[in-house]
Amino acid sequence: MSENKSASISKFEFTSLMALLMSLVALSIDAVLPALTLVAKEYQLQDPNDAQLLVSMLFVGLAFGQMLYGPLSDSIGRKKAILIGMSIFLSGNLLSFFSQEFFYVLMGRVLQGFGAASARIVTIALIRDRFVGPAMAKVMSLIMTVFILVPAIAPFLGQWVMDWSHWRDIFLVLFLFGLTGLCWFYLRQEETLNPSFQKDFSLKGLMSGVKEVLTTGSTLFYIMAAGCVYGAFVGYLNSSQQIFVKVFDVGDKFPEYFALLALAIGSASFCNSTLVSKFGMRTLVWRALIAMTVLSFSYLSYMYFGDPNSLVAFLIYMLLLFFCVGILFGNFNALAMEPLGHIAGIGSAVVASLQTFISVPLGVTIGQYFNGTVYPLVFGFLVLILFSMLSMSKTKA
Repeated sequence: MSENKSASISKFEFTSLMALLMSLVALSIDAVLPALTLVAKEYQLQDPNDAQLLVSMLFVGLAFGQMLYGPLSDSIGRKKAILIGMSIFLSGNLLSFFSQEFFYVLMGRVLQGFGAASARIVTIALIRDRFVGPAMAKVMSLIMTVFILVPAIAPFLGQWVMDWSHWRDIFLVLFLFGLTGLCWFYLRQEETLNPSFQKDFSLKGLMSGVKEVLTTGSTLFYIMAAGCVYGAFVGYLNSSQQIFVKVFDVGDKFPEYFALLALAIGSASFCNSTLVSKFGMRTLVWRALIAMTVLSFSYLSYMYFGDPNSLVAFLIYMLLLFFCVGILFGNFNALAMEPLGHIAGIGSAVVASLQTFISVPLGVTIGQYFNGTVYPLVFGFLVLILFSMLSMSKTKA
């Protein structure tokens, strides 16, 4: 059997709804990027780099939320868990929209990340409840296509809002997207958790899952390796607007360049299944990390001996680098999860949360070192890639 026939909504409607919910995280992260310069001016931030916290604080909320919603949905049901999370997401957007102090805008961003984590984590459980086998794989591929495209178009949405209104209205637009998803989900989606699979939620059980993840095989080292690469990527997200606008002076064309690099990651995701079949996950990860190391060394050398302000050279470096990042994204998670089949639900939540906890402070550090050049970003990528390779060397083949 490939599908639960008791489902009340069509496969197309279900897939569309899940795609909308899963896209909220990427939409919330990337839509605010064009506004960072205006944020720094409006709040008269002493260090313009502090505006990057609009990105970082969402990841903080996401890190905590990812660990919670999986076990919670196994206890109270998928529907209630998502409704709770989406309500928190909406509240966070309203707090950021109405707040006049930067601190409370950031607190709203934490709530947005914490709430949106429900959409990222529980939707996968919903899909698993309704579909199995090839049908599940097909639905996931369709949803992931949307998920890949959203980061490419989200900055255009933020720029469009800024062109027509105040940058703060980005939060209102995110609120409307979230409200649409919540109402659609509430009215049309039935509970999918089989009562016989329901489990009691307990903090002790959650901590037991964390302990098992950290002591199972090479999982911890894969988490650390992934966290380093994700940390460098978060550093890019934090400083991307400043790099394109202040270093390369692209002005309102920032969303176009951001989209180009985002699509490099997406194209790698499409190629990954073929490459994994040919080389295997570990070999592919090692080759991607080695390629990223060579690319970063080469680009640093080019900046030192050549033109550090060449936009074309930066784009070539980042396109190749992000193709490798796209290869790493899925394979790191799969490698970390290999020994955790017996606790797959809570295991995936813990792995995602720990990777985010590692990546956020690393990404914040890279972003805060922005000095009007791309050196901090490129050097940050190089150092964290080397640490990722060190962690990989501790794993077993």
